[in-house]
Amino acid sequence: MKAAVFHGPNDLRMEEVKKPVINEHEILMRVNVSAICGTDVRIYEGKKTKGVRTPSIIGHELVGTIAEKGSEVSGFTVGERVGVIPVIPCGRCYYCMNGRENVCANRTAIGYEFDGGFAEYVKIPKIALQSGNLVKLPDNVSLEEAVITEPLACCLNGQRKANVKTGDTVVVIGGGPIGLMHVQLAKIAGAKNVILSEPIVHRREKALLAGANFTVNPETDSLETVVLDNTDNLGADVVIMAIGVPALVNSCAKLLKKGGTLNLFAGFTKGVLGEIDPNVIHYNEITLNGTSALTRSDYYNSLSLIASGQINTEVLTTTGYKLEDIQKAILDVRNGNGMKSVINI
Repeated sequence: MKAAVFHGPNDLRMEEVKKPVINEHEILMRVNVSAICGTDVRIYEGKKTKGVRTPSIIGHELVGTIAEKGSEVSGFTVGERVGVIPVIPCGRCYYCMNGRENVCANRTAIGYEFDGGFAEYVKIPKIALQSGNLVKLPDNVSLEEAVITEPLACCLNGQRKANVKTGDTVVVIGGGPIGLMHVQLAKIAGAKNVILSEPIVHRREKALLAGANFTVNPETDSLETVVLDNTDNLGADVVIMAIGVPALVNSCAKLLKKGGTLNLFAGFTKGVLGEIDPNVIHYNEITLNGTSALTRSDYYNSLSLIASGQINTEVLTTTGYKLEDIQKAILDVRNGNGMKSVINI
């Protein structure tokens, strides 16, 4: 089969590799559509290394059809359309037992410990099937729509941590696909105003289509002024960082009203630190938290939002890529040339 094999930083090669062979407890999935995550970009650049093997096939946003199933596998049939929840929790550790399976101490994942979706076929291991990580897709959801279920599920986890409430003013930092998912989810949660900060003009335009009330070019305009003007000088209830720039953490914290919440949603490069004024946290009583990955429940809820038409998927994706275009797809995400690169395999 064809696969994009990751050999190390900036070294992703199209190769002919052996198609996975399954045993009686596994499923072979034909990957029809994969998508590029910001984390894939960080892996490609060598900025994300945990769980990543070399050489290996990465890619954890994938949907497709069942090509083969083992004799002991029940509940699935060949030809069914399915999506993959990449994070496989152990179900037994402290975190799994206390409602935080997304940060399972023994977690494994498709696209990391197991080969992922930048290939024509992927093997779904027994542990993933036992954990319910292979999900049947509704008939009314296209594969191109379904491929955003996983990142949208991660954003649902982030919204829960950010605690967006009816009537809130929410500021989203970054107008990439993740930022626009947060815009839509904040509006669904009842936010009165959503303000998006993004320097790239086409992304600001898409943010308005996604439901943002205001967009700001931080390179030419004052985000703080826009926030204060629309909150009676109080500040935002919630700020969500959808870009991993440590130097922005302090300025984002200062956008909050007293008692507000700053959610560090994006991943940050290991070892790159940011400063924050502790007095902003102390005197303004703000909450600072982070978000990592998703739960299986988040995936199902995300898929329901897409199936019910509550999420505008068109503003989130840039289509037309083939597997042979993987390098361009990754670089386009890195450089902000499009939105989420969607690869038809």
